[in-house]
Amino acid sequence: MIRVLVVDDSAFMRKMISDFLTEEKQIEVIGTARNGEEALKKIELLKPDVITLDIEMPVMNGTDTLRKIIELYQLPVIMVSSQTQQGKECTINCLEIGAFDFITKPSGSISLDLYKIKEQLVERVIAAGLSGQQKAADPAVIRPEPKRIAKPAVSQSKSGTGRHIVCIGTSTGGPRALQKVIPKLPKDLNAPVVVVQHMPEGFTASLADRLNHLSDIHVKEAKDGEAALDGCVYIAPGGKNISVIKNSGGLKIVLDNHDTPSRHKPSADYLFRSVGKLADYEKVAVIMTGMGSDGTAGLKDMLASGNVKTIAESEESCVVFGMPKAAVKAGLIHEIKHVEDIAASITSCVKKERV
Repeated sequence: MIRVLVVDDSAFMRKMISDFLTEEKQIEVIGTARNGEEALKKIELLKPDVITLDIEMPVMNGTDTLRKIIELYQLPVIMVSSQTQQGKECTINCLEIGAFDFITKPSGSISLDLYKIKEQLVERVIAAGLSGQQKAADPAVIRPEPKRIAKPAVSQSKSGTGRHIVCIGTSTGGPRALQKVIPKLPKDLNAPVVVVQHMPEGFTASLADRLNHLSDIHVKEAKDGEAALDGCVYIAPGGKNISVIKNSGGLKIVLDNHDTPSRHKPSADYLFRSVGKLADYEKVAVIMTGMGSDGTAGLKDMLASGNVKTIAESEESCVVFGMPKAAVKAGLIHEIKHVEDIAASITSCVKKERV
């Protein structure tokens, strides 16, 4: 049973969230709190497994409360965010501080239509609870040595063109993981970097701005039709799929609204498949922390086309070892790397000069 504390300054929202969670057999709501100060007292008293935490609250807001929870209790926290610009920026900040994930209120601080995100809320709380239980059972006290794995059956051939492209797929825990990867990439990287982060519309712009502020390499939210240039990181906009095609001797970014089998938009599978079609480019495909298996089918197609190096984030550094685990189990990964070492691995793959 996953024991949950619900924190929100609105009595209506506390009841709605509690009712939704209580309907799930795996979840027990053990208490509620009206603000951060009350939440910290309830955590000490009730010992929850997971906390849902409103961002905008009086007395002590969600961001300050999250810092205390991470510092004192190391519990998984699901942030409950508004769609305002300030709410989006605070949400990105909370993910970087260490929140497990977030959901957005559909229509403001008191959302009568909260039922629209019921499924997402339950899914995230269960994933957070299971993740917390797993880490409690097997704490990573010492960072382990990298694992040796069997290489994919498909050959990792080289085209010799000197032209490269890097693509990254990630979901739950991704904003914090990207913060450990993107700022370590050199600004003169000999490749464009295209990133799929599962996130709703509007939040990816704040993520891109934050990463750009932290990085020497240029980071931006991708725009339809723009050139994909070396030394630039393109974050796929929430609610859009992203692909890369050849155009006038270079590469062009294409955004669209097509649905995908994975139901994600943006989808890592969709990006990886498009990059796999770039026959005269050497590709580096990275799959990092996240729930589900988005990216595995795309990696399989990409490997079939050749000229690919695949990297998965290690279980030890993942918030959720779902997406990388699926790719590893399918035999599609050349290297498993701790998140702190992924940037160096990417850079080593594309460091050579153009011919």
